[in-house]
Amino acid sequence: MRDDPTVVALVTRAAGGDPAAWEEIVERYAPLVWSICARFQLSSHDRQDVGQNVWLLLVEQLGKLREPAALPGWISTTTHRECLRVVTAARKSERLGTGLDDALQFVDNTIIDEEILMAERNAALRAAFAELPPRCQQLLAMLTSDPPCSYAEISEKLQVPMGSIGPQRARCLDRMRRSRALSELGDVSWAEGEHHA
Repeated sequence: MRDDPTVVALVTRAAGGDPAAWEEIVERYAPLVWSICARFQLSSHDRQDVGQNVWLLLVEQLGKLREPAALPGWISTTTHRECLRVVTAARKSERLGTGLDDALQFVDNTIIDEEILMAERNAALRAAFAELPPRCQQLLAMLTSDPPCSYAEISEKLQVPMGSIGPQRARCLDRMRRSRALSELGDVSWAEGEHHA
């Protein structure tokens, strides 16, 4: 995963000034940044500040990364540091002391790896979903909406018999499993239980 050629290519293109590569990096790794901010229980305003600082620091450092494939780890570590900076500043301003809880100071490599894997998996899922035909995208979106649409609603909207919805869903998920994006990820077991739900 860490040697993902897609990440290396994105870093190379973004360092060369390709705006589409920058957008893809932000889209791919913004959920990682927000999940770390959520763990620190930052306010919405502080989350926005941390996010902006992370992306600004990346602009400054992207061309200096020794290993472009290490980008997800760099983003995770930088986000943790920025969150700690915000928490420390808030505690100082509230005069509650400057010491941080050990749990906040300690950046567990296992947690960072899990967050990176989750961000990469989510990016692969979005890419695989985008490769699906519009009909499959619409069906899966209706099935995964919150709350999910009933089979009756889906049948009426898509003009298909209710009995064909399950088989169509299975074919769409199978097509998604075989997508290039998920095969590059190397873990396509994400939906093994999904078609039984």
